[in-house]
Amino acid sequence: MDEKTTKKVLDESAKMLPSFSMDKTPPKNATPMYHMISKLLDKPDLYYEVKQKSIKKAEAFIPDCKQAIKESSNPFLTATKIAVAGNVIDLASEFEFDLGTELEKVLETDFAIDDTKSFFEKLQNSVTIVYLADNAGENVFDRLYIEILKNLFKNIEVYYFVRSTPIINDITYDELKEDLINEVATLIDSGVQTPGIIVEDLNDKAKLLFDKADCIISKGMGNFECLSENSEYPIYYLLKVKCNVVANALNKEVGDIICKSAQKI
Repeated sequence: MDEKTTKKVLDESAKMLPSFSMDKTPPKNATPMYHMISKLLDKPDLYYEVKQKSIKKAEAFIPDCKQAIKESSNPFLTATKIAVAGNVIDLASEFEFDLGTELEKVLETDFAIDDTKSFFEKLQNSVTIVYLADNAGENVFDRLYIEILKNLFKNIEVYYFVRSTPIINDITYDELKEDLINEVATLIDSGVQTPGIIVEDLNDKAKLLFDKADCIISKGMGNFECLSENSEYPIYYLLKVKCNVVANALNKEVGDIICKSAQKI
C-alpha cells in the first residue's frame, strides 16, 4: 500500500481498539478489524496471492514427507509431527518460521506437551473425527495426515472443518471444493468467519457433527485460543507455539510443538 492508504488503515484500526473486550478471545476481537480493512481496500481476500503461494510451496514438500513416514518406525508419531510442522504457515504470527527448516528438524524434536499416546488410543476407539483446519498451505499437510490416519485407523470417518469466508490466511470452503482433500475427508463449511472455531458460531450441520464427534483434532493457535475453555469436548490440540501469549497459556516456549488433550488424562 502507499503511505496514504497505510495511514488510513492504521487510523481506522486504532479507532476500533477501545471497543475490544478483554472477555473475548483474540480471534473474536480481531475479526471486525480484518473485515474493516478488507472493505477499506475493496479486497475481500486480503491474502489471496500469498495463500496460493503457500499451498504451492507446501505441495513441493509432500514427497519427502511421505518418504519420512514410510521409513519411520512410528508412522503415527512421525505423521503427527509433520502435521504440526505445517502449522508454521501463519501470517498472523508475531514470529516468522521457515517451513523447510521446520520440516527438517521436526522429526528430531520432542513434543513439549506430549499426549500422543492417549491421542492414538482415542483414535483407535473413534469413528467420527472432526478435523479443524487452520491456514492455507497447512491444509496440504492435513491431507497427508488424514491419509495416514485412515490407513492406521480403518473405521474412522473424517470431517474437515474450514472457514466460511476469507479471514487472514485461513483456508476457506471455496478454496477446497475441488481439492484432493475431498478424496480422504468430507469437507464441511463450518459457518465460522473468525480465525478460530467458536462453537456458538458453528452452523447447524457443523454443530451437530462437532457435538457427536468421538475425537476433535484442532490445528493451530487460533482454534486453541477459541476452544481452550471447552474442556468438555474430546479435543486434541496440534500446534506450533508462535506467540508469547499462547506460550504463557501453555507454560511453554515460543517454537515448541504441542499435542495436548483438552481433557485431563
